[in-house]
Amino acid sequence: MGVEVGTAAPEFELALMGDGRVRLSDFLGRRNILLVFHPFAFTPICDEEALDLQENLPAFEHAETDVILVSCDPAPAREAWKQKLGVTYTVASDFWPHGKAARAYGVFDEEKGAAVRGTFLIDKSGAVMWSLVNDADTRRDEIVAAPLAATG
Repeated sequence: MGVEVGTAAPEFELALMGDGRVRLSDFLGRRNILLVFHPFAFTPICDEEALDLQENLPAFEHAETDVILVSCDPAPAREAWKQKLGVTYTVASDFWPHGKAARAYGVFDEEKGAAVRGTFLIDKSGAVMWSLVNDADTRRDEIVAAPLAATG
């Protein structure tokens, strides 16, 4: 079902390349976050959504919103995918503990061992302002417009 709008966003800690980590607490009081879970790197729908986010990155920047795209793929695979697509925003791994952040946000599919398409706009105070959860096979048509509208 996902985390409900108006509630506090669960803390997360996601892996980046090397020893890098990204946490919700890194942004509190400074920036909004668009936390975007997806099933797997190197898949057609995920590629399309990632490129949509990149194309609209200036609008997110204007809305003081950082994009974090997350799947349960390992960090090196995430980095290779990021380079292949040429995206510049944060692409993070929820690989280990496997799916911990996706579970906290209620978007982990136990049967597939991966996240469904969960999107959460988190404001600077750490509250969820907007969310959308789709199954793994349904592309998010609102991945850009609705979160931008919610930031005002």
